[in-house]
Amino acid sequence: MTNTQTVIQFIDVTKSYKMGDTDFQVLKGVSFDIYKKDFVGIVGPSGSGKTTIMNLIGLLDTANTGKYLLNGEDVTSLSSSQRATLRNRYIGFIFQSFFLLPRLTAIQNVMLPLMYRGIDRKIAHEKAMTMLKKVSMDHRPNHRPSELSGGQQQRVAIARALVGDPTLILADEPTGALDQKTGADVLNLLKQLNHEEGATVIIITHDVALANQCHRKIPVVDGLITEKDAWI
Repeated sequence: MTNTQTVIQFIDVTKSYKMGDTDFQVLKGVSFDIYKKDFVGIVGPSGSGKTTIMNLIGLLDTANTGKYLLNGEDVTSLSSSQRATLRNRYIGFIFQSFFLLPRLTAIQNVMLPLMYRGIDRKIAHEKAMTMLKKVSMDHRPNHRPSELSGGQQQRVAIARALVGDPTLILADEPTGALDQKTGADVLNLLKQLNHEEGATVIIITHDVALANQCHRKIPVVDGLITEKDAWI
């Protein structure tokens, strides 16, 4: 790798959840680095801890112990409002279920992160149209999610993830709800964004074939980082 600027650093991170009277430990001391312009697959079976890692990276949750550095800043103990500010500034999310708001049109869904920032509506509209064009969806800006195919909805979701110019894209099973051809198109779009736009892309998946498309993999098994796909 030519660029070794560290974007994400996990240092001996643990995470557990209360289940009745029992603490269920999901992460058992996880350490890894992710670099600027990296294209990484975090891969593991159901229950391995990969979704918990994604939630921690995306500042949707906090670790019990250990450290998480984002762009060199220790974000381990930030308040919920501080985490929300950083999420809006740095991170774009792409989910398997799209999570588009059904009552909003495609362009309104894409504008949403900018509206949360208080950006002028006209500027937000122009930027959203630019993003829709980038993902080849500028011909259907006024269609609601129910009027779009799964692949089209995912493209709108990608445009929404990108509209705030994030430096980090978190994609949770981004092709899981799509047919093979459409899934390949979405993956190629993510590769293009990584290569041409310089975005750091992290794909969270149980699909080894998808993870193999990434530049490198971080296999997770039973709450620990492994050296290989031991669970296959």
